[in-house]
Amino acid sequence: MSKERARRRAERLAVLEREKAVRARKVARRQRRRAVVRRLTPGRLPSSGRLHRRSRAQRIGIVVVPLVAAIAVWVLVPDLALRVVLTAMIVIAVPALVVLVLGKRP
Repeated sequence: MSKERARRRAERLAVLEREKAVRARKVARRQRRRAVVRRLTPGRLPSSGRLHRRSRAQRIGIVVVPLVAAIAVWVLVPDLALRVVLTAMIVIAVPALVVLVLGKRP
């Protein structure tokens, strides 16, 4: 009886060892594949968005200066129609002024 249990235990251990070896080969193959892919693909490309073409200070200026101008218009101009027109002009003029003042950057 104990010889039979020992034989079954040995069979179970052998099966477990084979499965463990198969898993280890799969993991090693996956790691090699990832290493090759990592080596072949270029590094992370810089963001191509329009806002990333400018420095942080420039982006802050693009937002803050028109905002301050609009607040000044709403505080200093008494006529509501003139306020609305000047605010619309600020909104329309900001993109052109940004290109004129800061220039186009690649």
